[in-house]
Amino acid sequence: MLTNLQARDVETLIHPYTNLATFRDSGPLVLERGSGVHLYDTEGRPYLEGMAGLWCTSLGYGNAELVEAAREQMMKLPFTHLFGGKSHDPAIELAEKLKDMAPMPVSKVFFGASGSDANDTQMKLVWYYNNAIGRSEKKKIIARIKGYHGVTVASASLTGLPANHTDFDLPIKNVLHTSCPHHYRFGKDGETEEEFATRCADELEELILREGPETVAAFIAEPVGGAGGVIVPPATYYEKIQQVLAKYDVLFIADEVICGFGRLGTMFGSQAMGMTPDTMSLAKALTSAYFPLSAVLVPDNIYAAMLDESRKIGTFGHGFTYSGHPVGAAVAVKTLEIYERDDILGKINALIPLFWKRLDALRDRPLVGEVRGKGFVAGIELVQDKATKRAFPPAKAVGARMTALCQQEGLIVRNLGDTIAVCPPFVIKPAEIDELFDKLGRAMDRLEAETKA
Repeated sequence: MLTNLQARDVETLIHPYTNLATFRDSGPLVLERGSGVHLYDTEGRPYLEGMAGLWCTSLGYGNAELVEAAREQMMKLPFTHLFGGKSHDPAIELAEKLKDMAPMPVSKVFFGASGSDANDTQMKLVWYYNNAIGRSEKKKIIARIKGYHGVTVASASLTGLPANHTDFDLPIKNVLHTSCPHHYRFGKDGETEEEFATRCADELEELILREGPETVAAFIAEPVGGAGGVIVPPATYYEKIQQVLAKYDVLFIADEVICGFGRLGTMFGSQAMGMTPDTMSLAKALTSAYFPLSAVLVPDNIYAAMLDESRKIGTFGHGFTYSGHPVGAAVAVKTLEIYERDDILGKINALIPLFWKRLDALRDRPLVGEVRGKGFVAGIELVQDKATKRAFPPAKAVGARMTALCQQEGLIVRNLGDTIAVCPPFVIKPAEIDELFDKLGRAMDRLEAETKA
């Protein structure tokens, strides 16, 4: 029996990434408040947040400094825009900070409201750039199978997941997909990770040659894949990929929406994975998710082309009402200040050994095919047969069942198919890491018993 709030929800809201049919019977988990790494539902039951919201609530819940930064800015200047040459101090300061922090040369920063619109902007800027420099045929953008880059028409096209394309008439023209760099699932028998990385690079080169290098403009990749299943490319993958991109003058876009600001143990995921991108998309932990905000870091060559087009057309015809929102920018400035002042990277790296000790202990579980990840994010892939890597039939929805059992134990995680993602807030304490994995272990005990029955 649904509560009044649940029934009202079912009759009024459309929930992203939800089976809308079965949801009508189950209803939502209605959350009322959060504190630290715990959330509380309307009955007062606590849940340990094992996913940092959606990979984003890096500083946990109830951070008084972020709340105060938002309050102060709302009192001072709750909104203005950047259109037509207007500006404000929070956006300027944030852009300066991001330029200083970036692991590659950055000329300018473009602000939006989400990772999706950041990657949508990336695609438009690549096309705009190539038109400006007279390469009107160089427009195709290559993403990866199982990559995730958002859900706008453009960014969902870049995303390499069937559910984001099926019956949405996607992907659109000029978007291609190359190999998924997941050795456990796509490596051939006897193929080492080094050989697999070489094959992935070769397949990218073959795709570029097949399409024509003069038509391929950019390649986009997450340092470590998120929603596609927490996929960590082999050690030499990016080195080999970047050799191919350089050979054919293909821009490299780093989608740092999940990995940026410490998730892999470095300020940017690109640093952890040996990537040297041309441009970068940021969001999520930029504000610890306290306010919607994204950023695209623009290199000098693209900015120079934007100047040329503005002279020709008379304007730069792109931007959003909330580009550089003053409240979001103020919250982001305070978030970055906290990361530096409190040595968040140091704290993350001190916690990583315990995080991986508890993860490694899951490898011998009968349903666990692979434990993968890097830094402070991991995926636990559940399989029907460990020896053969045989997956469960999709109809069994084993990953969704595991997530539900975790929720019953007071733990929020997310299933990506039959991979269970774990992505805790950066402020989690050692005892809370143990709490997380104790709850997850009890849920897995129950799942093992169910699958044997």
